[in-house]
Amino acid sequence: MGSIVALGESHGLEGFVLVGVDVRSASTPTEVCDAWDHLGGDVGLVILSPRAASSLGDRLAGRPDVLTAVLP
Repeated sequence: MGSIVALGESHGLEGFVLVGVDVRSASTPTEVCDAWDHLGGDVGLVILSPRAASSLGDRLAGRPDVLTAVLP
């Protein structure tokens, strides 16, 4: 598996840094989509905040090589 990225509002993702996850803070739908579009080819898992997942919508299907998990 490749690297792990957490994407969304920083206040809900800070703890992931402690286990080596690359946390990418994105607060607006535009920031989320831009961060998603610039994921490297080595990313194997993206942990998404609920708002980030909602912002991405159908874009998630555009990266079948990346597993995603949405936080509750």
